[in-house]
Amino acid sequence: MSVVLLTTALVIVVALLAAVGTGKLARMDGATYPAALTRAATAFAAVITLAASVTAALAALLA
Repeated sequence: MSVVLLTTALVIVVALLAAVGTGKLARMDGATYPAALTRAATAFAAVITLAASVTAALAALLA
């Protein structure tokens, strides 16, 4: 149980870091705050979706 919680926390931290990096790069590129926030949210969702897809694929292989 603790491994699942630790892995979930790690995935969320990595997703947040990707979102912050994306937002910062968007602002440096001259995007407005709403546009940068949209790009950051898209990056966060993409990382979470990728993690869920990898988890589903591994579960299918191991089951």
